[in-house]
Amino acid sequence: MESRIPVILLACGSFNPITNMHLRLFELARDHLHQTGRYQVIEGIMSPVNDNYGKKGLVSARHRIAMAKLALKTSDWIRVDPWESEQETWTETVKVLRHHYNESLRLLQSKKEFMENKHLHERSTRDSLSCQHPDVNVAVRKIANLVKPDKEILQDGDHMIIKTLSTFRNYIMEFDIGKEFEEDLSGVDDRKCMTTVSWDGDKLLCVQNGEKEGRGWTQWIEGDKMHLEIRACGVMCKQVFKKVQ
Repeated sequence: MESRIPVILLACGSFNPITNMHLRLFELARDHLHQTGRYQVIEGIMSPVNDNYGKKGLVSARHRIAMAKLALKTSDWIRVDPWESEQETWTETVKVLRHHYNESLRLLQSKKEFMENKHLHERSTRDSLSCQHPDVNVAVRKIANLVKPDKEILQDGDHMIIKTLSTFRNYIMEFDIGKEFEEDLSGVDDRKCMTTVSWDGDKLLCVQNGEKEGRGWTQWIEGDKMHLEIRACGVMCKQVFKKVQ
């Protein structure tokens, strides 16, 4: 179990009402993931839709949540979460996913048992170095390794836009070469810093001055691949992107 990837199962729907098959879906998904030998399901979450979903005959969310809680009373790993139903209106599924993604990271960071669990720790030199810095979130790094983002770069002279697009979140960075600007990293690590991006030969060099020492990145292209090195607090990780025709 040490090398397995932690997974949280999330099911969105009306649950109008909750049925045995709703529960069975979680069991089947967990069994399959465990059988692969690669994953360890640590939690299941049911997220009932808002009353404004517009489904004919939809029962009030408070009743659907109460029924789900009763159905899950004997489960030690599945729970019902009211966040989606408590929003002012119907919420797109991708926004619900992002909310629970961010909440899960926050909880993983705060709960000591997750930080001590061996399957959250990589057996690598990079992670050995990272562990010297308690603010480098092991859980965030573990989950981030599963995400395969796309990069889109737009350039108009010295003005550049770099879009990082992934399943869970998107980040757009817009700047002028050589000019310092305030970068708002909300949704990434919820920090702000003063950032300058300049050319270092044929490489883009980014320096981010803020509460994290030595933060920044270097980006360059070799053939049909783009290399990205990201640094903070003496820790470095690298990503390689392949050009899509």
